[in-house]
Amino acid sequence: MDNVNELELLQELGKTVGEPTLKKDIRMSCNGVNVFYNETAQAIFDVTLDIGKNQILAMIGPSGCGKSTLLRCLNRMNDTIDGCVVNGEISLDGDNIYSKEIDPVILRASVGMVFQKPNPFPKSIYDNVAYGPRLHGLTQNQSELDDLVEESLTKAGLWKETKDRLDKPGTGLSGGQQQRLCIARTIAVKPEVILMDEPTSALDPIATATIEELMYDLKSSYTIAVVTHSMQQAARISDRTAYFHLGRLVEVNPTNEVFTNPEHELTENYITGRFG
Repeated sequence: MDNVNELELLQELGKTVGEPTLKKDIRMSCNGVNVFYNETAQAIFDVTLDIGKNQILAMIGPSGCGKSTLLRCLNRMNDTIDGCVVNGEISLDGDNIYSKEIDPVILRASVGMVFQKPNPFPKSIYDNVAYGPRLHGLTQNQSELDDLVEESLTKAGLWKETKDRLDKPGTGLSGGQQQRLCIARTIAVKPEVILMDEPTSALDPIATATIEELMYDLKSSYTIAVVTHSMQQAARISDRTAYFHLGRLVEVNPTNEVFTNPEHELTENYITGRFG
């Protein structure tokens, strides 16, 4: 695609396409979100997007299109980047997460993040999962903490593999197991939303399939937003898919519609491999 045609297509994005907003069962909402770096470089342009309760929203698009930047806005991870400015409104259950009354540390317990590469703490398997509950005072005694660790590892599909070696280092697990440990660590603090930034890109196909099955199971209890470069993964696991291009939300619709009958030419060009 030449640059002129691409710019013409981007200019059409002033119109609302797809279903960026939901009528009900909304867990998180973005309304007119813009993101700037050092006040001049704009990474996200006027994004309005809802994430439904107990749904998986997949964010797809070429490298550098802004999907990971937007994901990090959802739990204020961009606060840690010097010169990053976020404006517009992002809400969790109707409350503006960028309000001065919101403590980012508490927010990140409600909106947890699983990163691209597994990053277990240099601690035991048990202590990896117990860290958050201890920090936030979620349990009253050792028995409650033991139960919470077991529950979290069970939900992450890791309990049977680790129950006899909870005192062993989390870093001694395989890559796929480490990523499930990170998921267990995330859900141990009782989040409402789980954000996943390419959670399987560093894993082999078998471990990837295990994580995908886990994600599908977890949506019965959590809302999940996942950034992925794999269109096949988005098609397999998500309820809705959002396509981003050059910092703009081009289209968001039920996943089957996006892949079989995309509304926008930019989306069709991407999923058919014409660019990206």
